Amino acid sequence: MSTAEETVEYATEHAPRMQWAKHSPEVYKAMVRLDSAAKQGLDPTLYELVKIRASQINHCAFCLDMHTKDALAAGESVERIVQLGAWEESRHFYTEKELAAIELTEAVTVLTGGFVPDEVYDRAAQHFEEAELAQLIAAITVINAWNRFGVTTRMPPGHYRPGQTR
Repeated sequence: MSTAEETVEYATEHAPRMQWAKHSPEVYKAMVRLDSAAKQGLDPTLYELVKIRASQINHCAFCLDMHTKDALAAGESVERIVQLGAWEESRHFYTEKELAAIELTEAVTVLTGGFVPDEVYDRAAQHFEEAELAQLIAAITVINAWNRFGVTTRMPPGHYRPGQTR
């Protein structure tokens, strides 16, 4: 029988391979500016859903930690965040516009066939005006770049606080 006084032994947190932003500060600053520019004109909740979904696909624990916390702070529900990993079976949690953005996020992130399928792009184009669609594509591209930095350098999750910079 367990008691409240018992502690749980969790696995040891891994150390990052490097502090890439420290060693490449101009690239880091450019990424922050690019990220800021990419989210202009996008609904903040949609923006976070896209970032979470790409980070799930890319297995970027640091970005998952960051964007789930930011989404919750922005008023997103735990239920919608949890269901995002199984969005195809949980379509009723999202609007058609959000579904089109999530599907586009997967297509741009994975590029399985070497391209984004016409039907996926066309579905997104039905829900987003061209300028907003361009911003969405930029946001998806930027989170994929952040994911590559996070996964490659093994940035540890769990320390981010909503609103703080990377």
